[in-house]
Amino acid sequence: MQPRISRQSVGEQAIGPRVDNDARLSAELATVVSGARRRAVRDGDRQIDTAHLLHSLLEHDPEVRAVFDDGPEIARLLGYLVQRSIGYGLRWQGSVEDSGAVPVVAEAEGFSPLAAGAMGYACECAAARGAEPARGIDLLAAILLDPQARAVEVLERAGLETGAVLTRIENRSARSRWSSR
Repeated sequence: MQPRISRQSVGEQAIGPRVDNDARLSAELATVVSGARRRAVRDGDRQIDTAHLLHSLLEHDPEVRAVFDDGPEIARLLGYLVQRSIGYGLRWQGSVEDSGAVPVVAEAEGFSPLAAGAMGYACECAAARGAEPARGIDLLAAILLDPQARAVEVLERAGLETGAVLTRIENRSARSRWSSR
């Protein structure tokens, strides 16, 4: 009889502590982090980077997908992200995603310095809003703030401007704050 819960592979254990059960993360964002971890392991990467997080956000978070046009933008983004393991992303293997602008977060081992910084910033933004946990949209906005992020490179290759995507996020946030009053 097969076990109902799959066992964690040795490679998956090497990615570091599991922050996907962090109380500061929404259930959706915890799922995103788990998906990014699996993708990093599958790609043979030592750390979860912002491109892993972007890929997982697009796959698992409807609020993030809603920021992009329904079909063409998401299709282009996912196309570039899938090519990562067979194409241009190969140059990323064996290197650490770090612009030097974000201090390394020790508790987020297993994440690139940029991804760890983005996770921390997303949690800070959510805390500033109130008691709610960080959501995927918070993480997307945090990822896009650093022009050295691999996720930003993917967006640019897909023909999307980071500033325009951040404006869409801000507009969605303003509409949701207005409608919740």
